[in-house]
Amino acid sequence: MRKWKILTAFSLVSLLVIGCGSKEESGESGMDIAGILEETETTKDTEEQETNLYPVTDKHDVKDGKVRSYLTGTMVDASVGNRRPIAVMIPNNKAALPQYGISKAGVIYEACVEGRITRLMGIFEEFDELDHIGPVRSSRDYFVYTALEFDAIYCHWGLAVPYVADLLNSDKVDNISQANQGIKTPTPIAFDRIKRLGYATEYTGYLFVDKLKEGVEKRGYSWNYREDFTPKFTFAPDGEHAEYKDKPEALKLCPGTKGDKGGYGSMQAYFAYDAADGLYYRYQYGAKQVDELDGSQLSVRNVVFQYCHGEVRDNHDYLAFGVHGEGDCIVFTNGKMIKGYWRRWGGDKSPAKYYDEDGREIVFNQGKTWICNIWQEYGEYVEYGKDDTSLITPDMPSVKAAE
Repeated sequence: MRKWKILTAFSLVSLLVIGCGSKEESGESGMDIAGILEETETTKDTEEQETNLYPVTDKHDVKDGKVRSYLTGTMVDASVGNRRPIAVMIPNNKAALPQYGISKAGVIYEACVEGRITRLMGIFEEFDELDHIGPVRSSRDYFVYTALEFDAIYCHWGLAVPYVADLLNSDKVDNISQANQGIKTPTPIAFDRIKRLGYATEYTGYLFVDKLKEGVEKRGYSWNYREDFTPKFTFAPDGEHAEYKDKPEALKLCPGTKGDKGGYGSMQAYFAYDAADGLYYRYQYGAKQVDELDGSQLSVRNVVFQYCHGEVRDNHDYLAFGVHGEGDCIVFTNGKMIKGYWRRWGGDKSPAKYYDEDGREIVFNQGKTWICNIWQEYGEYVEYGKDDTSLITPDMPSVKAAE
């Protein structure tokens, strides 16, 4: 099987290409991957199916002053949809909750950090009505590489200096930082603290939107998407749904269960599908996950479980995630489960795209998306089913290989 041979090679060179060694620390990992696997790239691309199972939206079409969002596929004001989004690092451990403004993110990316808790990165394009977002926490390089997929302006408070400072200080990243070390040009004007009775200091720092805009101008960053930008998602068009009627039903989704060392199990994190509105609602720590902004429960139209290689970097438990290359994935939409794989071979600024088992690009339904990054070796803790009594672990080829 071609895909699994490449995955094996990817694992062998992980110290070079996914942030487990000096190459990624200097911000060069994506191009290294492209160079190492240049010979296979052409053949892989030609093996993808050129047709989709469902109709798809046009490329960023404009109508009546609105443009189709790269993040959600819905029509938004052109001033919003043609503006680069912001990527904001947000803590997700229980002591930091609730978060403020996170329900306004078009995409939420979740991955484990040291201590085996997860951290979130909200990708926001509609943030003008928000006064602030947060609390804001520190950077990890695999989050930065994911932010580059969206051409986002990356916002954080602090960083894991040994593994991400060079990347953040490079010309690859438009970086808005309140870091007190490691950053050559911090932008403290964009951040401030809010008094939160009973909260530790590290959970009181927020990004203030008006000051963020000032900071972007001060840094000289452009709000325009780069000319070679490639959208990450392919969406069903207006009035259409990607139903996937022939796929298995999946109404409860658990990115990790008890005993999982990948972070999700300790949080009791899961998504529950509501057929009435077609949304997946997020739960963790035994309760609904809500936005402090308005008390609403976090919900999305699509959920992705993106499997990748992972490693522990040092005795401080700093982690590395393989967000370049390819690996297994499961996309959940419309109450269905589509197994397949993700692929990202084109360098740091190329997006990971999602394909079904027949090589067709998976069509997402219009709306918000939540991506859970999962270590391949912890795939045995992933479960899905119709309810609590029917949860099973998906049969993923690479999970078996990892065993």
